[in-house]
Amino acid sequence: MLRIAVPNKGSLSEPASAMLHEAGYRQRKDRRELVLVDAENQVEFFFLRPRDIAVYVGSGRLDIGITGRDLLLDSGAQAEEIMQLGFAASTFRYATRPGTANSVKEFGGMTIATSFAGLVEKHLADNGVDASVVHLDGAVETAIQLGVAEIIADVVETGTTLRNAGLEIIGEPILESEAVVIRRTGASTEDPKVQQFLRRMQGVLVARRYVMMDYDIRAEKVEAAVALTPGLESPTISPLHHEGWVAVRSMVPSREAQRIMDDLYELGARAILTTGIHACRL
Repeated sequence: MLRIAVPNKGSLSEPASAMLHEAGYRQRKDRRELVLVDAENQVEFFFLRPRDIAVYVGSGRLDIGITGRDLLLDSGAQAEEIMQLGFAASTFRYATRPGTANSVKEFGGMTIATSFAGLVEKHLADNGVDASVVHLDGAVETAIQLGVAEIIADVVETGTTLRNAGLEIIGEPILESEAVVIRRTGASTEDPKVQQFLRRMQGVLVARRYVMMDYDIRAEKVEAAVALTPGLESPTISPLHHEGWVAVRSMVPSREAQRIMDDLYELGARAILTTGIHACRL
């Protein structure tokens, strides 16, 4: 049975469970459940603190897990990323009061407060900077106001919280993070159960990004229409009972669907329909 770690709370929890549900796996109905056995799919889910997931997977106790790239790298665990999941995107950056420093190279001798001490220490070492790192759990922006540190390193989304605290972002991002699937470093993914899991998750990612588009068009305009809807490999084209017309079916990116429909209509296509994709295998 495949043993999978899933975030039990925080910004990763609900999107991860929703994606697993879309992939056909049972998910817990009671947030107090710590273990869930999906016998039909031969999977056992363990609901753990997001920060701990890389440690459990890296130790080999669990086969794979879902966590954030930032949490994976900060943990120092013997685990590695094997798939990006496209949600919980965030940017990890330095910030300080205006005039304190302009780049990481100027941090020497200063103190940096963060909830991701391992990640920051590695970044400083990679840049040859000798600075002190103080680990705090949450609300690190107050560390400068209270004199605990001159610099903070934190997850930044819009930057509003930092600006409200009188801080400005410094330099390039330390890390671009998102939810990822991880496994133990060096472990094989050739296990059929792991392969099946990854195919299902990839199928959800594709289903979320694409819609199926169907339309009718005159045969002499097929090439121009297909240029607008090339599909993943090639579209399906079928002759209609009405001579000189064909029906076309193709997958198109959902974000571009309305524009493509407009262009097809201008080209002469009619009966243009889009249908959501709930699951797929490529």
